[in-house]
Amino acid sequence: MMKSTILISLAMALTAFVAQADVGDIFFDRPFFHATDSLAPRDDWGLLHQSRTTLNETDFAPRYHCRSLYYLESGRDLTAQPAYVGALQRDLGRLGYYCGPIDGNFSPDVSEAIARLQKHYSMRVTGTLTVAVRRVLRLP
Repeated sequence: MMKSTILISLAMALTAFVAQADVGDIFFDRPFFHATDSLAPRDDWGLLHQSRTTLNETDFAPRYHCRSLYYLESGRDLTAQPAYVGALQRDLGRLGYYCGPIDGNFSPDVSEAIARLQKHYSMRVTGTLTVAVRRVLRLP
């Protein structure tokens, strides 16, 4: 009799706790799943950082909704997408390799910045977007 009373009271307490909690809060971590920019910079754990206050014109360019779709594209295809080139320019500028405007155009200045990055990281210097450059910049 005592065991059933304890089990019933435990079940009632658990039901009251679950009734007060939001199911979305239990299963999803809101800051992690609240991403709106699939090309936003990520930290060492893969978490998004979208805390910058300045907006660039490339922020409104069309982009894939899923970050993993960028891994299927080649470097040549990615340099034709203004949103991706804008993220590339932003990250090259963050590391100090690029000082030009973030306009989404793959200009000779961007190519020179990539060449400087490749030289600094002891890569083969081509000035083109390669997988190794994308890994250094933490871009897909």
